[in-house]
Amino acid sequence: MQEEFEMEIDAQEEMERRRRSAQRRAQMKREKERYLLRMKLLQIGVPVVLACILAVVFVIKGVTDRKSKEENLQSFPVTVQASDAYKNIDSELSMLMEDDPAAGQGEKEGVNGANDPAYNGSDATSQEALGDGTNEGEQSSVQSQQISSERTSGGVYTVTESDSMQPVSKEVVSSAAILIDRSSEQIISQRDARARISPASMTKILTVLVAAEHVTDLDDTFTITRDITDYGYVNDCSSAGFLEDETVTIRDLFYGTILPSGADAAVGLATYVAGSQEAFVEMMNEKLSQMGLASTTHMTNCVGIYDEQHYSTALDMALILEAAVDDPLCREVLSAHTYTTSVTEQHPEGIIISNWFLRRIEDKDTHGEVVGAKTGYVVQSGSCAASYAEDKDGNGYICVTAGSTSSWRCIYDHVALYQQFLQASS
Repeated sequence: MQEEFEMEIDAQEEMERRRRSAQRRAQMKREKERYLLRMKLLQIGVPVVLACILAVVFVIKGVTDRKSKEENLQSFPVTVQASDAYKNIDSELSMLMEDDPAAGQGEKEGVNGANDPAYNGSDATSQEALGDGTNEGEQSSVQSQQISSERTSGGVYTVTESDSMQPVSKEVVSSAAILIDRSSEQIISQRDARARISPASMTKILTVLVAAEHVTDLDDTFTITRDITDYGYVNDCSSAGFLEDETVTIRDLFYGTILPSGADAAVGLATYVAGSQEAFVEMMNEKLSQMGLASTTHMTNCVGIYDEQHYSTALDMALILEAAVDDPLCREVLSAHTYTTSVTEQHPEGIIISNWFLRRIEDKDTHGEVVGAKTGYVVQSGSCAASYAEDKDGNGYICVTAGSTSSWRCIYDHVALYQQFLQASS
């Protein structure tokens, strides 16, 4: 009897051990399943959470950037005449303010990308600018030496350092800068002016200078080809807005090259003059040799697209702009605030194009008047610009900067240089 009782107790204890063992196994299984579930949730959830956080950051940044741009527009008002010639200005400005810049290996401005994140496409306009709706009108020092041997008509330009040359103001953020007094042909301020830079769309100053020496009829016409429009598209360039098979005047090509920094206009102009861009680039480099700049400036295209063999210096670009200012046609084009292209089948009312640098800077106090300008932008150069100004006595000054942080900062670099050296009106 006792033995049967003990055997029953043993059986019950064995069953209890098995039950507990089964419970432990079930609990361990549940814990393992929960652990695996948590891991899956982490694998899925972490990326989702990160994506949500990034989305929120981008939304906040977008709102902030938009607010900043709106504040900029309020801070730099555009004076617009009540004329049909300005009916597209608001849309142009909206497109311009969508930041331009990064054009990768291309050239956008917009400031330039390649043509100017930004500006080159290039703000307020006087009534004269409207007219008939067509146009208006240092870390290292430059050695004290004659940059070139003589200055002749269409030839070589000479500049020397001023004995009283001053450093560029710390307010100027551009890595390279130069200011030349045309009355004395002296460099009155500079910062790394002989350092190699990518000239970006400042290249187009030389483009119109060379073209102006070979064009005899501005009313002649040229038909834009698909190769030309594709070239600008593939290289992410600014455009004047001409379309495939559109027949425009040579005058349109000059203004389209400078005001909105149109690659379509520049390549069209080059093709009209020389038969191809390649042949025209040879003419550009020949012009540089004539000007005594071939050892420090070399061009591989007429647009300003980045290339290791496409380079210049702030000093050389200043001399090229000086030569362009001395050419009546180039000066007229570089000085135009707005221009309306000729009527075509594709554009029955023409295209209104603007030099945004001139329109943005004309209401700033430069102690004078900025008469003409050309901007540029590629990633490798930052925002850059070349401008020509005159003081209250009519004395001329050439200013070139490169390596600025934005299109607006580039403008203020020019303002700061002019304020530093031009005498304010009493």
